[in-house]
Amino acid sequence: MKVLLVNGSPHEKGCTYTALREVADALNSEGVETEFYTIGTEATAPCRHCCACRKLGRCVIKDRVNDFVDYAAGFDGYVIGSPVHYGSMCGVAVPFLDRAFYVSFMSGRNIFRLKPAAAVVSARRAGTTATFDQLNKYFLISQMTVIGSRYWNMVHGMTPEDVRKDEEGMQTMRILGRNMAYQLKCLEAARKAGVQPPAWEPDVLTNFIH
Repeated sequence: MKVLLVNGSPHEKGCTYTALREVADALNSEGVETEFYTIGTEATAPCRHCCACRKLGRCVIKDRVNDFVDYAAGFDGYVIGSPVHYGSMCGVAVPFLDRAFYVSFMSGRNIFRLKPAAAVVSARRAGTTATFDQLNKYFLISQMTVIGSRYWNMVHGMTPEDVRKDEEGMQTMRILGRNMAYQLKCLEAARKAGVQPPAWEPDVLTNFIH
């Protein structure tokens, strides 16, 4: 069992990473392997929502997003973190995740379907719930199981040192990691018992203007 932790912050080892690291440590303690992927500061073109992506099963824009989708396909669960910038997700993370989830979902390839996922949000003070909601929508549209903790999955602090002092936030991250590990073990037990996933149903798209 392997979980990919995606750091949507431009800071590789900042506050968001500190929260994700706590989740990873909890997963590791339960016997789950973890790897990190940092979106970083490289500019990503916005999603075009084009029909060509649906037909090809890959994004027609040739950059690192396709490589990420191929890489992410090999994982059993995902934790995606972002700092709060002006009350929403980091500007670098938005187009990256838009395209990664769009090409997977709309092409029918859907590497994320039925896998557990969790959002983690870091902020100095406010904007966490809006960003938390924004991240969870990627998971829900992709038929993923959203993992929660004892509180919303968020930490507060201006520096990594501040985040580590957020005892409630750190506890929330640890519980989140253990909850995801439990879900992964349940899925593994279900597979061994022969429980089949629900059949894939082709998408029905209703357009209100023809």
